[in-house]
This record gives sequence, structure tokens and C-alpha cells, in this order.
Amino acid sequence: MQNLIFFGNSLTAGYQLRASESFPARIQEKIDALGLSYKAHNYGVSGETTAGGRQRISSVLARFTNIEVFVLELGANDGLRGIPVRETTQNLQFILDEVRRQHPKARIVLVGLEFPFDLGPLATLGGGRYGHYAQEFKALFRLLAEKNQVDFVPFLLQGVIGQRHLNLPDGVHPNAAGQRILADNVWTILRPVLERG
Repeated sequence: MQNLIFFGNSLTAGYQLRASESFPARIQEKIDALGLSYKAHNYGVSGETTAGGRQRISSVLARFTNIEVFVLELGANDGLRGIPVRETTQNLQFILDEVRRQHPKARIVLVGLEFPFDLGPLATLGGGRYGHYAQEFKALFRLLAEKNQVDFVPFLLQGVIGQRHLNLPDGVHPNAAGQRILADNVWTILRPVLERG
């Protein structure tokens, strides 16, 4: 059985949902339906920033003799806190480097995010500073994916963000139906990666 690691925040963890409703669990169902020999491990931690992931990554990687595929989904909480894009980029790069160092054969998938809120009125404040931040934040994921030559999911929350019926009452975290769409968004990119294995 090959190991597929999901390393992320509340979006990966399936915040306030049953473990079986998280998108990594839904992806395991898709894997099983195809008869592929992968075991999905969910290392999502709610509230985690890229700095937290940077501190946690070594201990997670050390638990496995072999990791065949590693899916990295972090950054949303950096965006919420307005952490400088350069800092988020450096932390994600550190995590990618650490995966390559400890598991050089692992195939990596980077999950992209866009600024989690409709900036609307905020974008006009501060001379467009928030809009500029949102653009930089969105761009950092694609730039990292290209630089590191890893597979890339353009936007995890595609089709879910802003859809009240697909999110919990907080309007930020996907509900069980929303998580199914997240699974589909990731699966589009992940399936060929797994089948190449």
C-alpha cells in the first residue's frame, strides 16, 4: 500500500465534520473505486498557518518509511491574518524542500488558494492595498508550483466559496457537500499523479 499524505489546515481536516466527510476521505473513496493501492492520511490541523506547518512537517514526514504522494494545502490562515506573501512563500518552500529531502521520490501536489473573502469594500480602502495583497497571494501558489515543477490544483475552493448552501454557518468552512466538491477539484489533478505511480 502506497502512502498519500494530505498536509494542511481546517480545509483538509474537515473542520466540524466527521472524518469520513473530509475531502481526503472522499478521495480515498475514489481511490478504492478505481482499485488503486493508496492509503490517504489526513494531516490537516485547523487554524494552522504556513509557519505552523513549517514547524510540524519534519515530525510528520518521519512517521513514514515511504511517502509516494504528498499534497500540500496551506496558506488560507496566512491570508486571513494578512501575513506578508514573502513569508508565506518562504514557509511553503521550506515544506517542499523538507519533503524532497526526507522523501526524494515523493510526487508533490501543491494546492492553490485565493484570498478567502470577497474583498468588496475593503479593496477600496488603503489605496487598493487589499486588492494588491489578494492578487499577490493568489499568484504565489502558481509561482511556487512552477519553480518547484510540482503538480498544481489552481483553486481548492472553486465552486464552493461564496455558496452559502455549501459552507458551514461561518461562511468560510465547507460543509460535507462542499467537501465533496473540494475532493473533485483536487481529484482532477491528483488522479493522473496516482495513476502514473
